Amino acid sequence: MNKFEALGLNDAIVRAVTELGFEAPTPIQEKTIPALLTGNTDLVALAQTGTGKTAAFGLPLTSLVDFTSRDTQAVIICPTRELCMQITRDLQSYTKYIKDANIVAIYGGASIDTQSREIKRGAQIVVATPGRLNDMIDRRRVNLSNVRFAVLDEADEMLNMGFKEDLDTILSQTPEEKNTWLFSATMPDEVLRISKNYMTNPVEITAGTKNSGNDNIEHIYYCVHARDKYAALKRIADSNPDIFAIVFCRTRMETQEIADSLIKDGYGADALHGDLSQAQRDHVMKRYRSRSLQMLVATDVAARGIDVDNVTHVINYNLPDEIENYTHRSGRTARAGKLGISIAIINMKEVGKIRIIERIIKKKFIAGVLPTGFEACEKQLFSLVKKIHNVEVQESAIEQYMPKIYDELKDLSKEDIIKRFVSTEFNRFLNYYKNAPDLNAKTGAGREERQSFSTPGITKLFINIGEMDKLDASSMKEYIAEVSGVDMNMITNIDVKSSFSFIEVKTEAAEIIQGTFKNARYNDRNVRIESRGAAGGGEGRSRERSFGGNRGGSGGGERRSFGGDRGGNRGGYGGGERRSFGGDRRSSGGDRSERGGERRERSSERSFSERKPSFSDRERSSSSRSESPAGGERKSNFSREKRPRKQF
Repeated sequence: MNKFEALGLNDAIVRAVTELGFEAPTPIQEKTIPALLTGNTDLVALAQTGTGKTAAFGLPLTSLVDFTSRDTQAVIICPTRELCMQITRDLQSYTKYIKDANIVAIYGGASIDTQSREIKRGAQIVVATPGRLNDMIDRRRVNLSNVRFAVLDEADEMLNMGFKEDLDTILSQTPEEKNTWLFSATMPDEVLRISKNYMTNPVEITAGTKNSGNDNIEHIYYCVHARDKYAALKRIADSNPDIFAIVFCRTRMETQEIADSLIKDGYGADALHGDLSQAQRDHVMKRYRSRSLQMLVATDVAARGIDVDNVTHVINYNLPDEIENYTHRSGRTARAGKLGISIAIINMKEVGKIRIIERIIKKKFIAGVLPTGFEACEKQLFSLVKKIHNVEVQESAIEQYMPKIYDELKDLSKEDIIKRFVSTEFNRFLNYYKNAPDLNAKTGAGREERQSFSTPGITKLFINIGEMDKLDASSMKEYIAEVSGVDMNMITNIDVKSSFSFIEVKTEAAEIIQGTFKNARYNDRNVRIESRGAAGGGEGRSRERSFGGNRGGSGGGERRSFGGDRGGNRGGYGGGERRSFGGDRRSSGGDRSERGGERRERSSERSFSERKPSFSDRERSSSSRSESPAGGERKSNFSREKRPRKQF
């Protein structure tokens, strides 16, 4: 028996769910579905974003509704049009095998006449945003007098956005004997008050701990000076070549500015905020879902309801005004049991806010250290190598060109060809990151590799092999001891990175190890060991080395690659025009001057400090305002340290 059938769902729903690939219910589904299938209960359910809340109410709802009737029997209210459309698509997929099922989404920014005609056809379930639903009630285009089930999804966010009056009006149009189901990711006092006002003895179900974060999300913060936040964002992107992220900003203006800056600097990015028309928003989301975009820059409101698989990172360019919103933001990644990373880019004054968030989500943040330019180059290099290794060769198409290619390259060895081919792309990042500054704000803890004070009698060594060579700390220690002949006890610590490692050895063994490794090789690769500084003398700070030798020179030159003009002068640290693989990458979305959308949405993205206590109310020692323009946090002229085009 299918595990969903065991919960009591009807055969048509179980068949559709099975085809969707649902194998077993999530904890919130396992708890809520049997309770709701009784058809006579109010319910308050708390579960984190990405844990399957839509199916938790959608599956029992579609089992209980009478689809032979044309009356509207259920209304689902949610805060944003994106979430509204997402819920509608999900419910339509659940009812694939139910005849005459009509589930209609009504939201601002789309034709109200078209939505009215769909309701007239007989919509058994209406999924709506509060503003548009209220508007249609006023115009007598929707009748809620036969509603048996009212679902409030993302209830905490609707209250944050100021929809309480709209909710009161909507629910007053529904029968008193209906069942009300409330779903939320966090449970502030305002949501508890809803349960008292609109429900009778509700069943309370919690999957996880109240207000806690998803266990599959790793939380990291990077502390930088305010003027370096944009550069830090780019450094994070460059250090994660396969990044597929949502970047959260506070305001629409900042969202658009950040997105425009990323586009000009060669990243696959676009903005999502309330000033876009519905057609523009749909276009942006289509590109993001197809992974044509690397980063989606969004406001809190616009991003609600985004349900995209495999988001690798959530980046908080600014911390949210309401600390509970951090849970909603981070919930965009690590969906359906997958792993994800939530990053906060903060200044030194905001460390206290991180501690508050830790208490709310009951998870510890890692104090991250932004990679150096050298490390970003390394990540891009091996991403390129991996892509070359995995590329599919079109034998029939390229065969006719191979004789000329062989003839042109006949005087080069295999090693020379590999080096030159890789360098055509890698040199761009290498030149770009020459003299790249350390973006980490000094908060008392130095960077281990570059600023740590060595333990007396211990010398730190650098070796140019690591995980890419299938080595871990244990096998690395054995290899070094075998080649050098020193006792393994002389090797006190090993930190293995992807293509290099740091080794701490007793000072008396350091010179022996360096001497024996002068001509060493590992898997046909020359091995290099260098000193990174010793206690009581030595270098004190390690030198940052690049793959290309001296990093002090200035770069330049024309940057070209395989696929057409990507637009504009892309001069970076070293200047130079940058061209790249993939055709025209101009900003998408058309004319940004169009306006439209949910009538409440325009005001909802401002600070909520008038309605709820903000960070500044909870932490008096930190400023509630952004830093001054001199600090650079809120100014619109972001540092234009342009990077080479993305496509390693």
